Amino acid sequence: MNTDNIAVVLVRPEESRNVGAVCRAMANSAVHDLRIVGRREDLDDERVRVLAIHAAYIWENARFFASVTEATADCTLSAGTTRRRGKKRKGKLFLPEEFAGNAARVTDGGGKVAAVFGNERTGLTDEELEECSCGVTIPSSDEFASLNLSHAVQIICYELFRTANEGLTGYTPISLSRLDKTVGVLTESLGQMGFFHRVTDHDMASFWRQVFSRASLSEGEAQYIEKTFHKAAGLFVGKGRE
Repeated sequence: MNTDNIAVVLVRPEESRNVGAVCRAMANSAVHDLRIVGRREDLDDERVRVLAIHAAYIWENARFFASVTEATADCTLSAGTTRRRGKKRKGKLFLPEEFAGNAARVTDGGGKVAAVFGNERTGLTDEELEECSCGVTIPSSDEFASLNLSHAVQIICYELFRTANEGLTGYTPISLSRLDKTVGVLTESLGQMGFFHRVTDHDMASFWRQVFSRASLSEGEAQYIEKTFHKAAGLFVGKGRE
């Protein structure tokens, strides 16, 4: 997915600081095209910049339109966000991750996609949602279902960013065959230190294999454990020769 082909459309935003927070949320996910249904002069430039911080360039480049239809005219797909369901609310509403998948297919084909967000107090009206080609909803508790505008933008943009960067992972857990090497180093080191007079190396290996497999070790963590036990065994054996 090309996030340069993603636009965030704010419809009649009332709080300038919310617009600034939206800019920051967009920048977090490499989305830079901000479109606003309304007038620039109705928003306080200074209050926008207070929360936009280093993402103020998104505000500076924002474009203003008279309607949702005009704001999304160059887009292939426009998704109106809403928590309310009904016959006039697009019927089926996509979840954020489902919308991101659809957006990826459109942008990969060169098209543009718009995520449309309503006014802070009222959200999108039936008429404004009707101007969108589909609807998307962010599940939340019935106890307090309404999300802050910038939080909603952050969630949608995050899903778009994650879809655009599917290869990103915190780390890749090692396989069980690789784990057996680490367990082997550990038990061999303990054996060199005379640890198995009362406990068999098989029982110890089985114990650590279960513990480490639940921990889902990374390659770096496995290597660190190996080096630690190898060094400990070396120090122990070396001291025994003195």
